[in-house]
Amino acid sequence: MAKHLDLEEQEQLDQIKHFWAQYGNLITWVLIAVFGSMAAWNGWNYWQRSQATKAAALYDEIERAAVASDADRMERALSDMKNKFGGTTFAAQGGLLAGKTLFEAGKADGARAALTWVAEKASDDAYQAVARLRLVGLDIEAQAFDQALKTLEAPVPKSFEPLVADRRGDVFMAQGKTEEAKAQYQVAWRGLSDRVEYRRLVEVKLASLGVPVSSLANTAEVAR
Repeated sequence: MAKHLDLEEQEQLDQIKHFWAQYGNLITWVLIAVFGSMAAWNGWNYWQRSQATKAAALYDEIERAAVASDADRMERALSDMKNKFGGTTFAAQGGLLAGKTLFEAGKADGARAALTWVAEKASDDAYQAVARLRLVGLDIEAQAFDQALKTLEAPVPKSFEPLVADRRGDVFMAQGKTEEAKAQYQVAWRGLSDRVEYRRLVEVKLASLGVPVSSLANTAEVAR
């Protein structure tokens, strides 16, 4: 009986040897590829976490510079952020914060440079849209109205379209084109949800131009 079992085991062993001789290399390479991919994936995740941690530290530096109103320190931190972690959301957030802080510090050129970088390089189109809207504010301040309107031509996420219309209305108002401004503010008002607080500001702008919001609400009801 034992001898019979030994023969069966020998046959199974021979089959395994034959199978391995035929497919062993293929299996080995498949396993190498699988485990190599797993190692690469884990390595990528580790690298991503490491990058995010370092980017967060630089963003904290930008925030501290903003609180201290230290424009030079902020520009250095933002430069490091753009060079090392330009593809992160922290970089876009840092650029927006730097743009605001530098403008308030009277450094319009530095603010424009920071916002332009976000508008052109941010990995998220929402951050790009915010940067463009803020750039238009700088253009209005500088009376660069043609540049402002050109900036507003760039495509934005649908949720930002009412804000673009509102900004376009601001440009027309600054140019003294009240009818064009009215039309854009109406587009903005209709596009904003009544739960969005910013809509109240658009209502104030319309009221200053003699457009009652009640008439817009009635028009909206008829359209529905």
